[in-house]
Amino acid sequence: MERPWHGRCHRCGAQTIVHTMSRFNTDLLCDDCNNKERSHPQYRQACEAEERAVRGGNYNFSGVGKAADL
Repeated sequence: MERPWHGRCHRCGAQTIVHTMSRFNTDLLCDDCNNKERSHPQYRQACEAEERAVRGGNYNFSGVGKAADL
């Protein structure tokens, strides 16, 4: 279930005005957490799964789940 944006990163809790959605789930991330996520070894697979879902018409893709070591 999506959580609303209240100016805090869903992953680390940092206050921020800029955010992006995780590729692993629907967390809204600050730049620091997004950069950490991008270095995850399964990041490419998460991006490919999202792309397949969108190309298949699923515009509400919930992701592949939270990676354990993020």
